[in-house]
Amino acid sequence: MISVPRILLIAVCAGAVFFAADSRADDSNISFDSPGLTIKKPRPGPPDVKAQPLAWPRLDPGAVMCRTEADLIRLGQRRSGEAVDGPIDCQIIRTATAISILQRKGPGRTEVRTTDPKTQTSGWTDAWLPEKAPTGAKAAAR
Repeated sequence: MISVPRILLIAVCAGAVFFAADSRADDSNISFDSPGLTIKKPRPGPPDVKAQPLAWPRLDPGAVMCRTEADLIRLGQRRSGEAVDGPIDCQIIRTATAISILQRKGPGRTEVRTTDPKTQTSGWTDAWLPEKAPTGAKAAAR
């Protein structure tokens, strides 16, 4: 016959084996590996989040895109205070827009095409678009 202390000892050992086999250190803040029950403290502060690289080249919000080069020239004349005849067909870019550069005519006139297949349009902009992408930018889908 088995005595009560031996039954308790067997039960405690079986429980320890069960808990040790069931511990999952990678998805829990509780660790059974060290002597006794320990709770891992999370690092202070917000979690690390990597920023997505921005498309390049792109037109940033506030840039202007005109339908034709003549519209862009007339917009520049109006901005400098000259009288301009007729409407100017230009729009202000509201969100960062990936583009491809078709041709450059000096630093202030660039023909571009948006790369979004749904709204692909061509136009002219006076936005400064350097030849090299800034650090962290990725090429826009063409």
